[in-house]
Amino acid sequence: MKPMMFFAAVMGGVLPGVVFGVVTMAGRQPAGSPAESVAAAGPDWVVVRPRETPAVLPAVGAGWETFHHTRANDPNLPDWIPSTVAYARWGWRVFEPRPGAIDFAFLDREIRQAQQAGQQLAFRVMCCSSSPGRPYHPDWLEEVGGRVVSCRYGSVSGLKLPDLDDPVVLERHLDFIRRLGARYDGHPGIAHVDLGSVGWWGEWHMSRAEGLGMPKPETQRRIVETYLQAFRRTPLLMLIGGGDMLRYALEKGTGWRADCLGDLGGFSRNWCHMRHFYIPALEKADGLSAWKRAPVAFETCWDMRKWVNEGWPLRYIFNYALAMHASVLNNKSAPLPPGEEVRAELRRFLRRLGPRFVLERLAHPSAARPGALWPVQSFWRNVGSAPCYRPIRLAWRLTDAAGRRHLLPSRAEVRQWMPGEVDVTTPEFLENPPDLPPGPRVSVQDRLRLPADLASGPCRIEAGFIDPTTRRVLIRAAVEGPEQEGWVAVSRVEIR
Repeated sequence: MKPMMFFAAVMGGVLPGVVFGVVTMAGRQPAGSPAESVAAAGPDWVVVRPRETPAVLPAVGAGWETFHHTRANDPNLPDWIPSTVAYARWGWRVFEPRPGAIDFAFLDREIRQAQQAGQQLAFRVMCCSSSPGRPYHPDWLEEVGGRVVSCRYGSVSGLKLPDLDDPVVLERHLDFIRRLGARYDGHPGIAHVDLGSVGWWGEWHMSRAEGLGMPKPETQRRIVETYLQAFRRTPLLMLIGGGDMLRYALEKGTGWRADCLGDLGGFSRNWCHMRHFYIPALEKADGLSAWKRAPVAFETCWDMRKWVNEGWPLRYIFNYALAMHASVLNNKSAPLPPGEEVRAELRRFLRRLGPRFVLERLAHPSAARPGALWPVQSFWRNVGSAPCYRPIRLAWRLTDAAGRRHLLPSRAEVRQWMPGEVDVTTPEFLENPPDLPPGPRVSVQDRLRLPADLASGPCRIEAGFIDPTTRRVLIRAAVEGPEQEGWVAVSRVEIR
């Protein structure tokens, strides 16, 4: 059978969004062309060049964060925005209502509710509250001899705050962090944990405070070290206002979290977070490349309605966040600004927020035998804003003519599939952040052992990115094609 006639018989039609072809030894392409290496591998190969899907896709641990809601009960989350992370902040008193007794049932319930909504939980512990009568520290802290002082926050007086320099307070809090990590480090239901505790709202600053300042440097370091020891597998995110401790935490492998994305002059005409704070703080901490090791999280200043009301350009804000390699964005579960233009800009941004893996080209023999080695060549590109920080693997799933499914994990793990980069330290960047380019092309050369019980006939090939333990798809390939359970159909092979 001639190659193209065989191809038509195998495929039985064209998969939506996929361009196919067959390369033969007689029809070799010019040297250096994408098809050249494929032709050299065998006489009859199928070459597939899928189209990237325009859809906003979920990716585990990345994308849109809900805030003190899950995606199942967030009243302001549109159907077209997927969310895989539910984020919350609670006071120390909520976690440990009695001395030495963490309320595991509370946190287990929060994790379970997030998982039931298809999300992971991310959270922060807070110690210093600026709200009168609503402290974050436990009621029992003074009863066990801990020092609690009366402070002011701006014009608000009578605030009760724990002194983390006090030996009793510090040891009780460090012991709490250790026990929290012993229970939850590496928990599959947790996306990341903020390295919080210190300062107002756990943000590592005591701005406008009277009566209590930041803890001593040695106290701050002990808190950071305790988090690092307690959470060795779950990603930690340090607050960008952490000063010297930001540098220390980033050197140890944490990511970072920043409030007030979108601020282009809401507090002062001469100063704003985006042009004057984030990049200098990271440069001082030598942390501009920290995103290569751990996630970056942003929270909006006010919420996006403020941006639109102030006339701040959405394209500028979103391009800035992508160039800083954000993995997640938290809009506080606030209503979105109305308007199709806003929706279009937000959709454009969310398509690239986090990792996004596009299959540019797939090549494999047009026919194969059960039990044989099956060579598969695939070429991918991360067109998102961040790497994947989990040990997720590329995998192929075959559905044979009898309807049986066979999983074939690739040798490729995706943590090193990097996005593109731009220089964020130039005046030109601050003037007009450019589009983030796609990442470098990744070539994957697999030789997979086909199952011996594959049924003869056409066999459907699907691609997905799986958890190596559960073998569930955690990231969908960003290409058009029929999808089932996160697997995307990309080609077919004839089993003889």
